[in-house]
Amino acid sequence: MAGSSLPGGRVQGREHGPGEAGTPQGAGPCERVPLLPGPGCAPRTPRPLRNLSGDDAGELSGYWAKLSAGGKVAVALEKQMWGDTFGMCTDRFGIEWMVNIAGAPAA
Repeated sequence: MAGSSLPGGRVQGREHGPGEAGTPQGAGPCERVPLLPGPGCAPRTPRPLRNLSGDDAGELSGYWAKLSAGGKVAVALEKQMWGDTFGMCTDRFGIEWMVNIAGAPAA
């Protein structure tokens, strides 16, 4: 899979998925705030999603180049309104990736 793109032991992961039954996962109608599935939202098929974040632009841009090659870019890796550089893609194996490169801290 992505093992050839990422060095061993360098990626910290988190899993996001359905909570326990009866635990709200979001607030407000899902049509307005589609961040987390909440009551009344249509069920979705769980799929793998990975996030790479940090402040080493060279390293993370290199990962982005390898992960997006042969895949599909949903959001180009570029500076965003919140000040970070961000991109989303699906690699050639169908794994979704988000890459976030921290911008300069506010003074």
